Amino acid sequence: MDAVQAKEILDKVVGSIFGFENPLSLDEAMEKFAFDLRLPQQVYDSTTGAHTWAVSINPSKFITAENIKKRAIVDDWMLPKREINSIEDVILAWSETNLTKSERTEDSINIGASDHVLNSENVYRSTDLRNSKNVIFTEGGNNLEYVVAGSRSQTSSYCIRVEDSQLISNSFNVIWSSKVTNSFFVQDCYDIMDCMFCSHLSGKRFCIANMQFTEEEYYKIKKQVIEWILTT
Repeated sequence: MDAVQAKEILDKVVGSIFGFENPLSLDEAMEKFAFDLRLPQQVYDSTTGAHTWAVSINPSKFITAENIKKRAIVDDWMLPKREINSIEDVILAWSETNLTKSERTEDSINIGASDHVLNSENVYRSTDLRNSKNVIFTEGGNNLEYVVAGSRSQTSSYCIRVEDSQLISNSFNVIWSSKVTNSFFVQDCYDIMDCMFCSHLSGKRFCIANMQFTEEEYYKIKKQVIEWILTT
């Protein structure tokens, strides 16, 4: 997956949540929405020098899955036997094969600039994803679809900055919550919809900062909030 496809996902999610055409570039969105997430970083394949991606940059040497397979054809990753006289000799020999695999994926298609992705499709600059589709800038998730800058969440769709939550839809900045729809800036809430800046509520609608508003009042203020989110 490339940056052009990732931008298409971003545009679709922003349009769905906010009802406006996305004014942000891909880089601007990453800086604005994913600034605190641990995303894959660009590293280099130690055998070829080519660019690749890894979520952990602590190892000093990386190798792509393709080059792992190529080496296996040559010598099955076996070294000629040599004399070992010390632990230093063991470590030295190990360093010749101890290359960290980058861009790790299994049973996934169209994955770009990502690492540790399983059973997923259309993923960009993300890590620790399972059973997800159309996801960008995300750190940890299961069963996500059209999510931007998510973290450790599951079974959610059309969300930006959904954290430690589940069953969230069409919402922005939701933390530790469940069954939230069409809402912004929500924390520790359950079964709410059309709410903003709310915490510890359940079974509510048209609330702002834990205060009840009429539907008309709510949507009037919501327009101001959307403009603030997208332009500041």
